[in-house]
Amino acid sequence: MNIKATLDRIPGGMMVVPLLLGATINTFFPNALRIGGFTEALFVNSSSTLIALFLLIAGTQITFKTAGSSVGKGVTLLVVKWAIGAALGLVAILFADSSGLFLGLAPLAIIAAMTNSNGGLYIALAGQYGKEDDKAAYPFLALSDGPFLTMVALSIFGAMGFANGMFSPMAFVAVLLPLIVGVIIGNLDRNLAEWLHKGSDKLVPFFAFSLGMGINFSSIIQGGLGGIMLGVLTVLLTGGIGYLLFKAIGWNPIVGASEGSTAGNAVGTPAAIVAANASFGPIAEIATVQIAASVVTTAILLPIFIGFLSKRLEKSGGVEKYNQRPST
Repeated sequence: MNIKATLDRIPGGMMVVPLLLGATINTFFPNALRIGGFTEALFVNSSSTLIALFLLIAGTQITFKTAGSSVGKGVTLLVVKWAIGAALGLVAILFADSSGLFLGLAPLAIIAAMTNSNGGLYIALAGQYGKEDDKAAYPFLALSDGPFLTMVALSIFGAMGFANGMFSPMAFVAVLLPLIVGVIIGNLDRNLAEWLHKGSDKLVPFFAFSLGMGINFSSIIQGGLGGIMLGVLTVLLTGGIGYLLFKAIGWNPIVGASEGSTAGNAVGTPAAIVAANASFGPIAEIATVQIAASVVTTAILLPIFIGFLSKRLEKSGGVEKYNQRPST
């Protein structure tokens, strides 16, 4: 059986398929894996531990030795993408209905999905359409991995009185310490960082399955269409604005649009947020589903969107005119 090859052909398959499998078992046979011992520990209760380990490994890939235009491009994309997601999330918080949703979308899902990008997709697109310093911007974009930027946005909104989004300093540290430890390791020993990084992808299907064991199909039905809409908005807003901004600066606009996606690891953000502030618990399930739907939607739609933008650029010389310019 070609299980891995099949999963690889599905956008976000290593995350989405185990998530849906876990949700299926939880919906129809909720007690099948809740039998105690290692079985329940791994397949039902492991998400927090595995997400923490995933964050630590992600942190090892964040270094601060990149110089030149890569810094400007990476930081610009990171800040702009966060600002768009945070701003739309704030609008959703302010105008949410009694169920805590805005147009069917969970504000937590909006912030998490829009501020966290698919690094593999960015590297692939930047490699196809950009040059070396475009790809070298990725380490800065890795700062968006996990719940950090979502927690920053919610903490700011809480401090401003717009939402119950404040986290105690210790809760903030408790969630982010694995990432910080990873950053320290990655900057102290690149060989150790690369060794750890080899195992990161293997964690995704296991914590996705565990998250699925906390989801019922009624939530998938409720949040699925909203998640697709969230994916479309992520591509058009974060990708489209990135395109226009890079074009205005004089950088390759296709690279600016390549951040218009949602990373598979963003599906673990609601669980991490709830671990720091339990008041987000009631909305975490639908937020997880909507983020998962956004992951799949952006993985399919962003390359199509990039192809469309690339053809438009051909009328004015294409991406080659940007790639021929010296880095600044």
